Amino acid sequence: MEILSCHSATCCHVLNLRGKLVEKSLSVHQSRKFSAERKPRNLLFIIDSKWGSLRYSNRIHSCLKNVSDSQASRSFNALYGFQNIDSSVLSESYNPYVVNGDEGVRNVTEKEELITKALIPGLPDEPNGDSGAPISSSFWEWKPKLKVYYEQSGIENIDSPPVLFLPGFGVGSFHYEKQLKDLGRDYRVFALDFLGQGMSLPFEDPTPRSKNGDVSETDNFVWGFGDETEPWANELVYSIDLWRDQVLHFIEEVIGEPVYVVGNSLGGFVALYIGASNPQLVKGVTLLNATPFWGFLPNPTRSPRLARIFPWAGRFPLPASVRKLTEIVWQKISDPRSIREVLKQVYADHSTKVDKVFSRILEITQHPAAAASFASMMFAPQGELSFKEALSRCQMNSIPICLMYGKEDPWVKPVWGLQVKRQLPEAPYYEISPAGHCPHDEVPEVVNYLLRGWIGNLESQGSVVLPLVDDLDCIQHGIAKDLEFSREGSRKLVRVRFFGSRFSFWNLIRSFMKSRFGGPRFNSR
Repeated sequence: MEILSCHSATCCHVLNLRGKLVEKSLSVHQSRKFSAERKPRNLLFIIDSKWGSLRYSNRIHSCLKNVSDSQASRSFNALYGFQNIDSSVLSESYNPYVVNGDEGVRNVTEKEELITKALIPGLPDEPNGDSGAPISSSFWEWKPKLKVYYEQSGIENIDSPPVLFLPGFGVGSFHYEKQLKDLGRDYRVFALDFLGQGMSLPFEDPTPRSKNGDVSETDNFVWGFGDETEPWANELVYSIDLWRDQVLHFIEEVIGEPVYVVGNSLGGFVALYIGASNPQLVKGVTLLNATPFWGFLPNPTRSPRLARIFPWAGRFPLPASVRKLTEIVWQKISDPRSIREVLKQVYADHSTKVDKVFSRILEITQHPAAAASFASMMFAPQGELSFKEALSRCQMNSIPICLMYGKEDPWVKPVWGLQVKRQLPEAPYYEISPAGHCPHDEVPEVVNYLLRGWIGNLESQGSVVLPLVDDLDCIQHGIAKDLEFSREGSRKLVRVRFFGSRFSFWNLIRSFMKSRFGGPRFNSR
């Protein structure tokens, strides 16, 4: 086995998927040391950490020149055609060989479609002294008694675009620690807690108890279960419309300029909602396993007559029947065993460390206002716009949208993302596997890499190619790649599939059927 060492330099060569050799200058920050391992039928590409270009040194280039003419004469276009993906690509067992020549990546055999493998940067390595961008935290008082907790990093990057992360239900800004530390080295990064969640829970009881009320000693620790509402909480409902307004004002007052908004689960819906409501404040929206619906009761603006049937819709004080129901449900979902079971469901890779996430969620459940806030969310009305309507408005306003979905999500399955893709054929769609409901926390190396590339593509007005995409054919049809990265001294491999603009459900079904019932099978590596 020969090891090809390629060290940091001020200039390197870039090979795009058309096989063209381009010289590209790199800053010291962009340049990274790397090594490539070459086997008789396997070459590992190195992808630039910032823009996603395939890189190799002059030495590797000379190796490529030695590939036989017979290999160089083969076309590699079929590799990228989604319609032509072989069963080995879609099956759970495959053998990802890569052979290289002057024309680029191509098949090893006529029967075997190939998945290229690329090395991407890992996260900041704290054991080796690289702790990433420092994170600071603050409270922003939006309205009297309504304080929003947020975290930020990379504030010194004044010439870089800001990126705002919105959390899913039940978590907070802490769920984006890996993005704040890593992406904060290149951008100004913000993450906030929705009101009623995380550390944006109220600092005072919105419904203090009646003085004449018979209150048990244990009930004194529960806020929001009283009979009288404080003036500041008269119209308080933890709804998706409230969170939309909260985030819009945060962008205007705290960030002060248009942002790229990234949302996971519930945060994805809110991110899309913001782009639909105030497109002038949004440079682009990234959906990470976004939930396509929120709220059960009718919206009073959309359906005023129907809403009258539900005079109480998440407002304080809570009706007595709702308090009793909340006590029963909250006792179950706030149990540490239930929290661990939920985390086990949503993380596809059970080796992922979730102790910090678990402890932070458990801490939130201990807040005296947590139970009543949960009840307000569950009985809040739907938004003024549905997910589909928000998507249509973003499309009408030309808001760029990027889709990243963990394939093994048991809740928001990738089919929801594919429906968005069907409505927006030009939107890049990346399916990540193995990854569950929270790919940003489970495989942050992959999500951060894709985000850097997508933002770079938009900021450069298309002169920088999208991540994994260098060829017109794969832009139209799709491509699959294995992304390898280092984590805690070991290598991890994640497969990412990009669905092109000509994606169709029929092609997906046909490829799935072929992978299950036709074509050769190969053993896993």
